[in-house]
Order: sequence, then C-alpha cells, then structure tokens
Amino acid sequence: MSSRLDLSSDRLHFDLTTLRLFEATAELGAVTKAAERIHLAPAAASRRIQEFEAQFGIALFDRLPHGMALTDAGRSLLAHVRSMIHSAARMQDDANAFRQGNMGVVRVAACTSMVLQFLAKDIRRCNTLYPGIKIDLTELNSQGVLESVTRGVADIGIYESTFGGTALPTAPYRQDRLVLVTPRDHALAGHASVTLDDILPHNVIGLSEGAAISLMLGRLASEMNRMLHMRVMVRSFQSMAAMIGEGIGIGLMPMTIAGVLAGGEQFRTITIEGEWATRRFVLCHQVAPAMSSAASAVLQALMQSQQCQDSQNANPDSLN
Repeated sequence: MSSRLDLSSDRLHFDLTTLRLFEATAELGAVTKAAERIHLAPAAASRRIQEFEAQFGIALFDRLPHGMALTDAGRSLLAHVRSMIHSAARMQDDANAFRQGNMGVVRVAACTSMVLQFLAKDIRRCNTLYPGIKIDLTELNSQGVLESVTRGVADIGIYESTFGGTALPTAPYRQDRLVLVTPRDHALAGHASVTLDDILPHNVIGLSEGAAISLMLGRLASEMNRMLHMRVMVRSFQSMAAMIGEGIGIGLMPMTIAGVLAGGEQFRTITIEGEWATRRFVLCHQVAPAMSSAASAVLQALMQSQQCQDSQNANPDSLN
C-alpha cells in the first residue's frame, strides 16, 4: 500500500477554529499563546496544529527552543488562511445584512495622510448613513494598504496613486499638497518657496519603509542623479515633527497636517514648487462578488464624499 498522502480536496478537513489558531500561532510565535487568545486548551491546540500540518504533508512551522516560526510553506499558506477567515466574516456580515438591514463589519485600510486629513469626516458620514455598519479601520502605509486588500484582509483600501499599479478595482478619492517643514533657524527657513533641488542637499526626516513620500523622494532623486540624505526614519508625522523641532532635519508633510503639528514658533512651513508636491489618492477594493452589501454601501459613501468635494472645489460660491 502506498504511503503517499492523498491531498485531494475531499481529504482536507479543518474548521475556522483551526484556521484562527494557525493565524494566531504565526503572529504570536507560540502555540500556547495562540491557544490562550482563542480560548483553547494548549494540548488541544498543539494537536490541531499537528493535524493541520499532517493533512498537507509538510511542516508549516519550525519548532525553535523558544517558540515557533513559519516555514516558507507556512508563510505561503498563511495568506490563504487569512483570506478564508476574512471570507467567512464577510459571509456572516452578508447574512446579518439580509436579516437586519444594513448591518455588518467593513474593514478599511488607509494610509496615515488620509486618516488624518479626510477619512474621519467621511467615516462620520458613513455612520450617519448606515448606523448599523461598523467600520474596522487599520492605519498603514501605502504598501501595507495594497497588501492588505490584495490578501483579502481588508475590503477597501486608500493609498497614494503613484505607489504602484494593482489588479484591484480602483476609483479616485482625494488629493493633498505637500509642504516643507524646517526648524526656525534652518538655512531654508527664510525661503518663500523651495524646489526639490533646494531640498536634496539637506538631511530629510523620512517616514518608515513603504511610505509613499519616502519612496517618491527616492525615485525623484534617482531621476536627477542626486543623493537623498535620509539618515533618520520615523513611523508617524508626529514623530517627524518632534525630530524637526529638535533640529535633526527637515521633512515633508501634507499642508493640513503641517498646520496642526508644525504650527509652533520652532517651525517654519514653506511652499514646495512643482506638480510632484500634489498627491492623489485612490480607493481600491475587492471585486464585486467578494464585497458584502455593507462594504459596497461604505464604498459608495466614500466615493460620493469625493464627488461632493470635487463639486465644492469647482463651485466655491456654493460654500457661502
């Protein structure tokens, strides 16, 4: 009799509890911690992981002296597991929507710039229109947003348009304008406006890896055959402002964010010349068959918010 494992679909048997356990073990690095998170006995959790691996005939974790780490096969399967968990949540959301009206949870991933500038108002509008829909918002950089929606972890994503193409459906969202923020005694502080050529010789406080602003500056500097001096990278505009305030470097922020974070006497805010300082943001989302009715409703509300803003910009007298 052959000992080869039969991996045909009728021999794969696992439930959502096992999938959540696998995801938690991958995130926490220990099956005991994962068992505690999802309220399983450690022995039962360990047995589930072993049975899960046995069904595929491959090791999904490396057993280390102080925990567990995903193998290459485990990392590949984790994306599928997260997608399956999310699909099950969407199925439940749809069931609730049909039973109770517009109900459910919509998972939105958005870059920091949009969360700080526009998304709070747009979510408030969604809450007014659909009080039964809960929005689960995750703040990421543009790279993280695209990955989150691509993997099926988020229903809707908002990212900077020049970051890269995607096979996901997209629609325009908002735009902002970058300004330069410097310490008050910096060499550029007295300028009425600056160009990229003015900025590049100086130490720039960058945002963390995958952030659209840092990637754009790197690309533009490369196109000019210039060096970008970015020795300090931070995770937020708040941290960037703190570094600039201490004279460590200069930084680029959206104008409205700079008005809030860099309005003190220790800062100077300077206009940047060039079309590159205007950034456009995009809504991306799951394909229609994978969208719950709640997610579709929130998507339409976000798109309408953008259209209302465009109308106001085209007809400023309507605001008076």
